Amino acid sequence: MLKVLYPSIEPFAREWLETSDGHEIYVEQVGNPNGIPVIFLHGGPGSSCKDHHRCFFNPDKYHVILMDQRGAGRSRPLGRLKHNTSNHLMLDMEMIRGHLKIDKWLLFGGSWGATLALLYAQQYTGNVLGLILRGTFLARSKDADWFFKDGANRLFPEAWYRFAHHVSPNERKDVLAAYYHRLAIEDEDVRQETTREWDAWGGAVVLGDDFNAGELEGKVPETAIAQARIETHYAMNGYFFEENKILDNAFRLHDVPCTIIHGKKDFMCPIESSFALSQALPHARFIVLPNATHLAHGEEMIDALVTATDDFEWHLFKSTKT
Repeated sequence: MLKVLYPSIEPFAREWLETSDGHEIYVEQVGNPNGIPVIFLHGGPGSSCKDHHRCFFNPDKYHVILMDQRGAGRSRPLGRLKHNTSNHLMLDMEMIRGHLKIDKWLLFGGSWGATLALLYAQQYTGNVLGLILRGTFLARSKDADWFFKDGANRLFPEAWYRFAHHVSPNERKDVLAAYYHRLAIEDEDVRQETTREWDAWGGAVVLGDDFNAGELEGKVPETAIAQARIETHYAMNGYFFEENKILDNAFRLHDVPCTIIHGKKDFMCPIESSFALSQALPHARFIVLPNATHLAHGEEMIDALVTATDDFEWHLFKSTKT
């Protein structure tokens, strides 16, 4: 029988933690405060945690921590790019871990959240119980180029045509840079339209035939504009770490339990990235889902993710009793 999400649960604590450089990080906690600590790392960069993200974990067994990353979601100020890099995000995680007096925690992340989990685990290996990764994004040049230059455009030519033709012919030489600069313009109408086209391209790649561009009509939320700005900010800066850093430093994780889950129909982050990671981490459990896409939705993906958290709890409990 396929596993499903655990029932919806409300946080037992919500707060904003102030950094030393002008950011306030939104943090919430759910489940059992004496359970296995796990931090949920959302994607984007620049997305946010959603209510259903709390439900991948048995609330009786897990102490679940969810953070909205800098500039994203409920963190403040919304959309701020200053002091917003991958290293800053890892420092925020360490701030949260210290604030909550957590020794070690499980890292659970998908897409960019998997990137951040891997970077953190390689930097702070002694603070990590394990990794559960979905739709791995390694942030190599070829991974970014797949979305912004040449790759996904061949699978979704009509959507790419709309995306690329939102900017002038000269700007199409570097579509990413064009969108980055347009999102920085003070003109609200330009930012609204640019974000709408950004989201239309992303929606087409993630959802394929299920994407309905009509759902993007109307006023674009400020959170969506902030996410697009943060996404382009990170992509323009190579995600703020060296090329191939994650695979080059995979040896640091050889003693860290790791489960890698990837859908074969993930056209946002092709499965090659998770395969490459599994080769660098031969001890990791690599699970390929034939029908799953990029999202943490659908019966197949939810079953795999919930099974992974249940299995981790069971093995951790077993190891403490032997």
